[in-house]
Amino acid sequence: MTVSARDMATATPAGRDRYVDLLRVASLGTVIAGHWLMAAVSSDGIGNLLALVPALQVLTWGLQIMPVFFFVGGFSHALSYRSLARRTEGSVYAAFLRARLRRLLRPTLAFVLVWAAVALAVQLAGRGDGPLTGAALRLVTQPLWFIGIYLAMVAFTPPLLKLHERHGWAAFAALAGAAALVDVLRFALGVPYVEFLNFALVWLAVHQLGFLRADGRIHRPAVAAATGLAGAALLVACGPYPLSMVGMPGEKVSNMAPPTLALLCHGLWLVGAVQLAARPVGAWLERPRVWRAVVTANGVAMTAFLWHLTAMLAVYGAQLALGMDLPAPATAAWWAQVPVRILAAAALTGVFVALLRRFEAPAPARPADSAGTTAGPVAALGTTLCLLGVLGLSMTGLGGLLDGHSATLIAVPVTAPAAIAMALGGAWLVERSAPARRVRLRG
Repeated sequence: MTVSARDMATATPAGRDRYVDLLRVASLGTVIAGHWLMAAVSSDGIGNLLALVPALQVLTWGLQIMPVFFFVGGFSHALSYRSLARRTEGSVYAAFLRARLRRLLRPTLAFVLVWAAVALAVQLAGRGDGPLTGAALRLVTQPLWFIGIYLAMVAFTPPLLKLHERHGWAAFAALAGAAALVDVLRFALGVPYVEFLNFALVWLAVHQLGFLRADGRIHRPAVAAATGLAGAALLVACGPYPLSMVGMPGEKVSNMAPPTLALLCHGLWLVGAVQLAARPVGAWLERPRVWRAVVTANGVAMTAFLWHLTAMLAVYGAQLALGMDLPAPATAAWWAQVPVRILAAAALTGVFVALLRRFEAPAPARPADSAGTTAGPVAALGTTLCLLGVLGLSMTGLGGLLDGHSATLIAVPVTAPAAIAMALGGAWLVERSAPARRVRLRG
């Protein structure tokens, strides 16, 4: 039986933190809008607007809002794990992984399989190296990096939650200090490959802030915002860190890949800023219509995120197919077309959501059975394979399905077919690792 958004909104418990749900939707929506705006497509291919107009890179200090999503993830994971631990017998870890990842992996794997079929058909037809098709096959999987990082956060939640419960802010400080040390080793001492540790340290530190919010321990958000903003500004002004908080093509140093201490400071200032708005916005969310809209958006947010680049590329493809002029990026004519293109991409994304939202809906539960002693390790192995597969696919793209194109993932070359196989195999292991009980998770 399908439950409508109206019914879900009406049944919302009085103690639910509605602001967190809004932050989840708003952060993904901001990322989608940012991608639509940054794409500078011409007849020659796809460029980056921020690279063409460097002065606009300062906008990333507001538009690079992915730290807020990971912060919200930490909050939700803390509540969910504690709730599940109180009510679950056997392997809590396996049940937690399966319950948290099922709704994430189903739409992601549907997206991967559909696009793999499209990519294979395009390449068999000999059209995989066109200006737009080649770029599309390369770019469409890049946002999957965020899902790979999120999988890691889910997997590390139990041990890091225990660390938080023992040490509170000191646990966050330890992760932040380790991230700073990595940057010192990277930039001052030139230690090779050490920078990749910050993929874990920076994002897990932001995730740890979500634990602190779950326990009501962010008492001075203004101090956090000011400290983070001042730290980021100082590092960019005096250090080797670029202005942009998103990756730029051809840059020697990126704040994103791998993450830097400057990005962690950026995340701290964003967390402080959204915390300052929690009380007034929370009161606004008590309005039935507003809350119903948030509930509806939460039910399709991941599907919209996965397919928004497809929609954008389809809009540009339609323009080219119809023989319409594509003005040079950043010109007055190009800016005049931006609102129309964004509206068209939003409408097409809505079509994709209508067709594919079923994969994001919770699946019916099978009768419960008992979890074996190997459930935890099997779930951990499955999550690791999913993580490596999704990250690998974000790096390789789908343009080399037939020619063996590979990318280096943690010092190991990986191809797109291998990445897809790892993601599918990992999802199967996670699905089989725990009792198939219906679990209602807080957060």
